[in-house]
Amino acid sequence: MIVIVDDRETVNGGYTSWFGREGVSATGIASTDFDNWVKTVCERDMLAVEAFLLGDCQGRAGLPRIIKGRSSAAVIAMNDNKSLEDTLDLFAAGVDDVVRKPIHVRELMARIKAIRGRQRAEAGHVDIGEIRVFADGRDPEIRGQVLTLPRRERRILEYLVAHKGGRVTKAQIFNSVYGLFNEDIDENVVESHISKLRKRLRHRLGYDPIHSQRYLGYSLAQA
Repeated sequence: MIVIVDDRETVNGGYTSWFGREGVSATGIASTDFDNWVKTVCERDMLAVEAFLLGDCQGRAGLPRIIKGRSSAAVIAMNDNKSLEDTLDLFAAGVDDVVRKPIHVRELMARIKAIRGRQRAEAGHVDIGEIRVFADGRDPEIRGQVLTLPRRERRILEYLVAHKGGRVTKAQIFNSVYGLFNEDIDENVVESHISKLRKRLRHRLGYDPIHSQRYLGYSLAQA
């Protein structure tokens, strides 16, 4: 999920809609609400956020430090006007990138992916039994062969791998894939995605690597 912080409702609404058309969940928050949210949101909900986009908002220079105290997600500042001094101040404040509006959401997504790739470059990939999941957004491999997955199924698999050794709930997976504030989609859609993912994995592996337990959630296990 992408979180846009801007004190203008039109900007928040516009970017939320544009990301939505690209199949990416996003939500806009005013700075007056964001300060309290970022300090009090629970850890599992914070893990669902991929990036924070900081637009025109009060106290923007202090937000990167607060965000990075809670999250490793990318922080990108969006400026209305080009200013070298402002850009340098933002980098000094701790943002990962500075862009000038207007900017297409596809470019923002590419920049977010690049930042995440740099952050996770050392990890490279994670092996869970015969499954190899990459840190750069590539499709996973099963026994050395690429398994092409729909975007949401790949995101679910990546989320399960990121929480290997423990269990994640349906709500946690939903928040990661669809966003924290998406009320238009039923949370039960996660069950459909997981069912399809299990079928694909079982077809390649010969067994089901996703374990589920009522009330406790899902986990990824080796054979």
